[in-house]
Amino acid sequence: MSARQTEEAPAAAAHPPLPRLLSAFFYGTCSFLIVLVNKTVLTTYSFPSPMVLGIGQMATTILILYVSKLNRIIHYPDFDKSIPVKLFPLPLLYVGNHISGLSSTSKLSLPMFTVLRKFTIPLTLLLEIIILGKRYSLGIIASVFAIILGAFIAAGSDLSFNLEGYTFVLLNDIFTAANGVYTKQKMDPKALGKYGVLFYNAYFMVIPTMIISFSTGDLQQATDFKHWTNFLFLFQFLLSCFLGFLLMYSTVLCSHYNSALTTSVVGAIKNISIAYIGMLVGGDYIFSLLNFIGLNICMAGGLRYSFLTLREHSKPKQPTDEENTHLDSKS
Repeated sequence: MSARQTEEAPAAAAHPPLPRLLSAFFYGTCSFLIVLVNKTVLTTYSFPSPMVLGIGQMATTILILYVSKLNRIIHYPDFDKSIPVKLFPLPLLYVGNHISGLSSTSKLSLPMFTVLRKFTIPLTLLLEIIILGKRYSLGIIASVFAIILGAFIAAGSDLSFNLEGYTFVLLNDIFTAANGVYTKQKMDPKALGKYGVLFYNAYFMVIPTMIISFSTGDLQQATDFKHWTNFLFLFQFLLSCFLGFLLMYSTVLCSHYNSALTTSVVGAIKNISIAYIGMLVGGDYIFSLLNFIGLNICMAGGLRYSFLTLREHSKPKQPTDEENTHLDSKS
């Protein structure tokens, strides 16, 4: 076992089961709700600017965390010149994850969106192996391949194929996986802590995102939108902004108490609910036998993957070669 792994194992074990379970449930609930609300805002009301919705979520995050710090509810370090260096590349991954996620939600049916989001799992697994030095069993890797197989079968028979939507959602998978792994790496309480990571991510990227939105005409489209006087639309837009903050907070919390991979697994379990609900409500699912079979293979792979992951976490820790040598020398 590598030195990095032996350092991480006690940290993960230090958290009791209840906070780990509750943080995972909190993330799954927030992730489920925001997809439904964003789908309503961007599809039902045809809001033309995912980027402006993302700016609203960033601004809400900044406001809530800043006011909470002023009232001494939370703490994170004041700004200094070392913070951008400590945080890089998280702000870029954060905004990429935000914009690609919102753009793909508006261009795909709910079931296909959730199936293609499954690619976040193998990408997270790969990045944790490369960046964090972790290792996974053959059973988990086989489950990942089952998820990918199901996703390919479902996507290959998608009768509402949208190249732009597929491109955005696969970019979203890459950004989500990288963001999760790097967030876990950067959350050292001695550095920024979980609230510092949240605040400075949004703080550094809200102005550049506004500039991009203005220069591309995205902001003008949002300004000219006809439903700003519609109370139901305005309520759901503001709800999306608040849920955006909750999703970011719950993601960091789940990664803090568990791991980036566990966060991805919880997302997969949540996607099972969304995919099947999307078949019954939403009106944008076109039935196809291959599509339905692919969805079910994908979901079965996700459940198997979740089971194996949870079982491996519950196994007692085996002593390392170094520990065995130390015990032998004592005897």
